[in-house]
Amino acid sequence: MVERLLAIQAQDGRGFRLAIRSRSSGLSAADVDGALSRDRTLVVSWLMRGTLHLVRSEDYWWLHRLTASRQAMGSERRLREEGVDADQAERGVDLITKAVAEGPQTREQLRRRLAAAGVPTAGQAVVHILGVASAQGAVLRGPLVGADHAFVGVEQWLGPAPAAVGRDEALARLARRYLDGHAPAGPDDLAKWAGIPLGEARAGFDAIGYELMAVGDGLMAPASALEAPLPAPRLLGPFDPLLHGWASREPFVGGHRGIVTSNGIFRPVALVRGRVVATWGLPDGRPTVTVLEPLSTRDRRVLSEDGADVLRFLGLPQKPVRYD
Repeated sequence: MVERLLAIQAQDGRGFRLAIRSRSSGLSAADVDGALSRDRTLVVSWLMRGTLHLVRSEDYWWLHRLTASRQAMGSERRLREEGVDADQAERGVDLITKAVAEGPQTREQLRRRLAAAGVPTAGQAVVHILGVASAQGAVLRGPLVGADHAFVGVEQWLGPAPAAVGRDEALARLARRYLDGHAPAGPDDLAKWAGIPLGEARAGFDAIGYELMAVGDGLMAPASALEAPLPAPRLLGPFDPLLHGWASREPFVGGHRGIVTSNGIFRPVALVRGRVVATWGLPDGRPTVTVLEPLSTRDRRVLSEDGADVLRFLGLPQKPVRYD
């Protein structure tokens, strides 16, 4: 499933796990954690748009090379805003690189090392020092250490880097893989999702043009794509890929724009016939659905069944869904 979507936004740990749940059957959050910690088949790192994403380990390398330069510029700018100068940032990255060579390190463990060495750690300084270390290919998030997602050295965790992929080939691969999970879409959608210039997105589409078919309004899909039915009513987690996979989320959200807050939080939503109809949460471990428009008895029943599956997936005690 992660291969199909290529990358899943991952700054919210429960969110990326629930993205897998809503697109699979029978898995659990523990299976996702096992892929991160035991199998090393999934990792999390700052990639598209300088944001944390969950990707397959084998896709990390070429995606990192494609996105690292923009990520580095963003992190270095934010470090200056946090009061960390270039020398302090360089020293911080060196300390982090040496620490993860000893084994997985949580963010708090790394923060204490930085503070002890006189590197500023207030506010978001640690996050952006880690961002620079990530852009340089020194660290990524691999295993879970207790409840914390720990940082590791890239090659210590994944092994030696494979041969580099040229940028033209990487853009073609990006377009192909993006369309596998997001078609129909256009270059503007890819540019928005990946955080790359529109010209590069167009170049990627042009490189695989012989594989694509036009489906109207400038949208493209793989020539082998089959039309699929809409999913059954479903509860989607925070920052779900459906809400930021295209230049516009209007087809899914309609008038319910408040599901994305002014500070950039993508709220958990309920989807019925491909449209957002409610938000939801887990206060006191009970699925609670806040309805935004009328729901039929059948839709409520199916969403309640899906709420039970959310609790199963997360390993939480079963409680009936409440509707507000």
